Amino acid sequence: MTSDELTVRGFRPEDAEAVAAAHRAGREHLVMSAEALVWLNDRPSPDGHFRTFVAETDGRVVGAVRCGVVNGTTVTGVGRANGSVLPEFRRRGAATALLAAAERHLARHGVTELHTWLDDVPGSLAFAAARGYELGRAAQFGGRDLTLPLPPAPLLPAGVELRPAVEWADDPRPLFLVEADAIRDEPGEVPMDSLEYEEWLRGDWARPDLDLGLTVVAVVDGEPAAFTMAQTDGDRYWSAFTACRRQFRGRGLAGLAKLESLRRAAAAGYRHAYTSNDTTNAPMLAINDRLGYRRCAGERKGIKRLE
Repeated sequence: MTSDELTVRGFRPEDAEAVAAAHRAGREHLVMSAEALVWLNDRPSPDGHFRTFVAETDGRVVGAVRCGVVNGTTVTGVGRANGSVLPEFRRRGAATALLAAAERHLARHGVTELHTWLDDVPGSLAFAAARGYELGRAAQFGGRDLTLPLPPAPLLPAGVELRPAVEWADDPRPLFLVEADAIRDEPGEVPMDSLEYEEWLRGDWARPDLDLGLTVVAVVDGEPAAFTMAQTDGDRYWSAFTACRRQFRGRGLAGLAKLESLRRAAAAGYRHAYTSNDTTNAPMLAINDRLGYRRCAGERKGIKRLE
């Protein structure tokens, strides 16, 4: 597709650095490495139909959109598309063309409802509204300077250990069971009630930016009960997901795992930590507040019915 000097095409591995730069431009709270982008576009996605489209102007990649079918739910026909354009190239049609390419691709694979995350700023929200998107949930990003002191580590309760996820590198199924249970209660418009092990292995555990040394598991009497999953990019640390099995909640295990992960990250030289939570997720927001995270940005869900 070409419009004036703008071209939208499929992702190539050599685009990764430019796509990562567009993703992070003006949004330092977003952690995404070029290596992870190459992996995302190269991994098997038999049911997810994942694609990245890039926008070029005069041969320069100025933006991209990542899109796919939402898996792990019993709800059918839901897709996701998240894009970004370099600030100096906005309002020239690139974002419109990228979103249209994602909509066409997903509609061909049965998607009837498309979800996208929007920067919670007037321009972004107005852009989505003009293209038929209605606003849904709100989320907030928290940032923390890891060069500043962390809260002291408390004494662990009897029977509780904090161990790095690398110990489960050969058999991560016990950690999958923690996530599959916890994610059912994650706030969202789409219930994540059908997570499958093989898809989790392909989509989460195999990520090249997942740090198994910084991902910390809270173990109770030998059984994994909670964890915090850590992804990294340069000197930046991203708390990708913190989970606790239902029968172990109320013991502070998620907070213990997250604090230990941050302590390990700081010791390893990481300088900036970021995380994101639904604004209704009071327990995790309280944990992050105790750990020293402070709100640094917001986003809103945009939802559109595809004809």
